[in-house]
Amino acid sequence: MIHCTKRIFLCLMAIIAFGFAPQTMEAKEKKNRVLRHVVCFKFKDTAKASEVNAVVKAFAALETKIPAIKDFEMGTNNSPEGLDKGFTHCFVVTFADEQGRKKYLPHPEHKKFVELLKPILDDVFVFDYWAE
Repeated sequence: MIHCTKRIFLCLMAIIAFGFAPQTMEAKEKKNRVLRHVVCFKFKDTAKASEVNAVVKAFAALETKIPAIKDFEMGTNNSPEGLDKGFTHCFVVTFADEQGRKKYLPHPEHKKFVELLKPILDDVFVFDYWAE
């Protein structure tokens, strides 16, 4: 009887261990993911280089002004394919989660940045995704 009880106990423990392992792994994967906010700008032909530089500098400064931003990077297009459709600048803002993005979008510093950008912006492309 003791061996039978021991076997049942071991079987139950194995079922529990294997049953919860995938969920635990999924939870860890979700915990390590970050939310990327990709923003590409096409500036008006009339935009001066100094105005574009001011926008780039202001966007980069948001990382120090908005705590929800976990990382920031930017660059200018250098693709030889010619498929950029006039978009010249790309910015990637990283958030830990959707709550971070929810804090960022209405943040006064973000709104102030958008007002600086509007007069010289011809078009914008925004794409958010969970990094895997």
